[in-house]
Amino acid sequence: MKDHRNESAHPPNGAAAGPGNPYSIDLKSFGTRLKTLYEHWNNHKVDLWGSSDVLTIATPPVSEDLRYLKSSALNVWLFGYEFPETIIVFSRKQIHFLCSQKKAWLLEVVKRPAKEAVGATVVMHVKAKADDGTGLMDAIFRAIRGQSKDDGNDSLFVGYMARETPEGNLLEIWSDKLKNAGFQLVDMINGLSDLFAVKDGTEILNVKKAAYLTYNVMNNVVVPTLESVIDEEKKVTHSHLMDEAEKAILDPSKAKVKLRAENVDICYPPIFQSGGEFDLRPSAASNDELLYYDSASVILCAVGARYKSYCSNIARTYLIDATSLQIKAYEALLKAHEAAINALKPGNKVSAAYQAAVAVVEKDVPNLLPNLTKSAGTGIGLEFRESGLNINAKNDRIVKPEMVFNVSLGFQNLQNLSNNRKSPNFALLLADTVIVGQQNPEILTSKCSKAVKDVAYSFKEDDEEEEKSRAKAEVKSEAFMSKTTLRSDNHEISKEELRRQHQAELARQKNEETARRLAGERNGAGDHRAASKTSTDLVAYKNVNDLPPPKDFMIQVDQKNESVLLPIYGSMVPFHVATIRTVSSQQDTNRNCYIRIIFNVPGTPFNPHDTNSLKFQGAIYLKEVSFRSKDPRHISEVVQSIKTLRRQVVARESERAERATLVTQEKLQLAGNKFKPIRLPDLWIRPVFGGRGRKIPGTLEAHVNGFRFSTTRPDERVDIMFANIKHSFFQPAEREMITLLHFHLHNHIMVGNKKTKDVQVYVEVMDVVQTLGGGKRSAYDPDEIEEEQRERDRKNKVNMDFQSFVNRVNELWQQPQFSGLDLEFDQPLRELGFHGVPYKASAFIVPTSSCLVELIETPFLVVTLSEIEIVNLERVGLGQKNFDMTIVFKDFKRDVLRIDSIPSTSLDGIKEWLDTTDIKYYESRLNLNWRQILKTITDDPQSFIDDGGWEFLNLEASDSDSENSEESDKGYEPSDLESESESDDDASDSESLVESEDEEEDSEEDSEEEKGKTWEELEREASNADREKGDESDSEEERKRRKLKAFGKSRAGPSSSLPKRSKLR
Repeated sequence: MKDHRNESAHPPNGAAAGPGNPYSIDLKSFGTRLKTLYEHWNNHKVDLWGSSDVLTIATPPVSEDLRYLKSSALNVWLFGYEFPETIIVFSRKQIHFLCSQKKAWLLEVVKRPAKEAVGATVVMHVKAKADDGTGLMDAIFRAIRGQSKDDGNDSLFVGYMARETPEGNLLEIWSDKLKNAGFQLVDMINGLSDLFAVKDGTEILNVKKAAYLTYNVMNNVVVPTLESVIDEEKKVTHSHLMDEAEKAILDPSKAKVKLRAENVDICYPPIFQSGGEFDLRPSAASNDELLYYDSASVILCAVGARYKSYCSNIARTYLIDATSLQIKAYEALLKAHEAAINALKPGNKVSAAYQAAVAVVEKDVPNLLPNLTKSAGTGIGLEFRESGLNINAKNDRIVKPEMVFNVSLGFQNLQNLSNNRKSPNFALLLADTVIVGQQNPEILTSKCSKAVKDVAYSFKEDDEEEEKSRAKAEVKSEAFMSKTTLRSDNHEISKEELRRQHQAELARQKNEETARRLAGERNGAGDHRAASKTSTDLVAYKNVNDLPPPKDFMIQVDQKNESVLLPIYGSMVPFHVATIRTVSSQQDTNRNCYIRIIFNVPGTPFNPHDTNSLKFQGAIYLKEVSFRSKDPRHISEVVQSIKTLRRQVVARESERAERATLVTQEKLQLAGNKFKPIRLPDLWIRPVFGGRGRKIPGTLEAHVNGFRFSTTRPDERVDIMFANIKHSFFQPAEREMITLLHFHLHNHIMVGNKKTKDVQVYVEVMDVVQTLGGGKRSAYDPDEIEEEQRERDRKNKVNMDFQSFVNRVNELWQQPQFSGLDLEFDQPLRELGFHGVPYKASAFIVPTSSCLVELIETPFLVVTLSEIEIVNLERVGLGQKNFDMTIVFKDFKRDVLRIDSIPSTSLDGIKEWLDTTDIKYYESRLNLNWRQILKTITDDPQSFIDDGGWEFLNLEASDSDSENSEESDKGYEPSDLESESESDDDASDSESLVESEDEEEDSEEDSEEEKGKTWEELEREASNADREKGDESDSEEERKRRKLKAFGKSRAGPSSSLPKRSKLR
């Protein structure tokens, strides 16, 4: 296989080496990385570089073979591309290059940056074509010996690549002379491995682009080709599939990727395996056998792409009519693979990732542990397999941020239990490219799904009765849904039954996931509370001379210095307005006016400046002061001035405090001449800008790295960075008055003086104000018809303008630099919407592909589905017109979200939607006290896990338990006393789980019943009963009407109020 890396690929742009030179070296990057090399060498000279005093790099000639060498990697890392047949010697004061005339000419530009970066002089040793370089090598040896003597070193340690075999005449002569020169040679591979392990920003971007190409080749080329071949039953060889995948990598446009072909290459020839012969090593080859896709067969696909020499890898396993063993093994592998990825966090050992995978296999499928691969992958970057970063059980190296790993895990030599003679053996393999983040790892190839429902295919025939019965049994036992059922055999299972089975499987997965998360939180528990910031010292005046001149020793308010000057013992004493807690005035009968000022002092509840008092613990504080005056007008003005000034200072300080908690955003890069901003004019924004004056519309513009909303006023401007957008929504006006774009952010920003995570721009598509008065207009009034038509036209135009803006922004977000942000405008699905009360008012709540939103009424509702732990549907039962939905988040410290008063007619639709989005839901007849439940879970997570996790919410399980207990106790009838005690026990058992919102009312009723009723009350009840019963002469209809009327009076509250929640008695 030809190595495209060695074919003069263009390096990153930088300073040109000379006139007419097609290559260029990024001199800034060269200087930075050369400095990094020398610093790493100095800091780890003994432990990683073998005490080397000199480093030597010998790069071999160009080869047609695909290979990865440390010498080539160092060339690309430093200069941007490889210099074949070049020897580089690094010493403390000199850098020697032994190369041809042309290469020396290209490398001439590095002399100055090398001197500036590390203070080393670059010395060129130009080799003629006929020269073998012996004399030049002796000159290099003399130079490094002379430098060693100057430094006082008798023995010289020289680092070299011990594992790289010299190729070509030049490198063979160099190797012989180096070994016979009398130096102490040490292997420096560990130093280079550690140097390459942590990537800088440019390297991370290159890896991301490589991963972007890799998963798009898999999604847009490999998977569609496999589906077409299997569905049409074509005969295709593994090697043919390999060629097609390789062509797509080398020509990214075939994979719908906009990357330059000259910058990309393959990491290895794509691997396709099936038919019982599997090799999970990266060195495996795709043979000329036909792709085998009969029942119970397995297809392995692995694709690796490079961008500017940086590697990325992905591997997936596809199951055809899988057996229960294959499904069970794949689910265990998927869970182990995710566990290994999640263990790659800063501070952990590399071995922890493999041990996490082993722990999952030991728990779920211990019999398959011998079949697990002995490694879970390696580090990846300029080399496909970076030495020293092998993810196995023995590697004790510490994981650091910005490391990149190819996490590859598999089962090999598994035995198939089916009657398939062709493939008695099968293997499973999963691989992803992962970047270690500051907190959690980032999976760059996650866009290619590896979920069971997306990799398992079913192609069974209806007329095979044996296959039918087996499929039924597997569905009942495994509760697993296939992605592509072209000829389904599950029609006889009802929709409700399938949903129930899927929910049972979700419950199992959710409990295991919750147990792992709680165990992780327990292990990593610590005090993560941020240190509280003390407020700054309050200074009214820096100097006595700054005090304003006194005015008849009257109370003065200094607006400029935000101070109040009080006359005390003949002197004007200043107090900063923030030290004043309250100010009030009153007048007595003698027309004397009093003003009372109370200050903030230590020990006062809710005192905002109590922390400053710690600095002056021995100080005496003034708590309050009162003044008397004969002038009520002056007193009134002073009180008003102090209150106004204090209100302004408090508002300013609160805004400053809110801004201090904001995460620093990157700066917006405005579009230049090459890129014209995408504009959407005449918009309104929510939340609105503060300040007085008429509100004016603004314009939303999409620039290089974010949006900018601005009006004609210079202070009304909001920048929204693309990297800060968590979700973006486009909701056209259908039954609403507005068309909107909504941005839900990762971190808060300031809109005017408001701190918010939700920013919305919108246009009113029709007039909200309706003219009142006048007679009724006819439905056939031409003016009325014309007005309605104008409104429809305006609505359509606004929706089309917004849609055009959204489409253009989506195209912008498809560019490779935004691939890691996963940005796309989501559109709410109105047909799945339902009415409910998320806050105080009823609203129409609509799901999207990734969220549950309500974007019309404020406050907005945006719930990310991936953050939901479970959903509990409460007050569900016969005769109930409404029910409530409680959303429990994965972060148990976060309060649950309650959506009240959802019509019962929406229940089935909500269940179907939750099941489709793989969210586990439960039902209960009562509202639960979730704050107490979550506190119990977080206080003792182990008991929660041991008791079955969330299964305490399972109504069906509890009902079946109660039925069993009733059957076992059949024939035994307890006395009245025993039944009362049992009911009391039941009430006390569930008291902690049920809201006790009416406890006071219940206790009052109980106390009244204990006291007994008076004769007058009993007589009143009897007369009411007589009125309900009515005279015998009354008609049945009349008696029913009176009974309904009496029942209506006994109901609590008007019919418009929310239904009263049932109580556990």
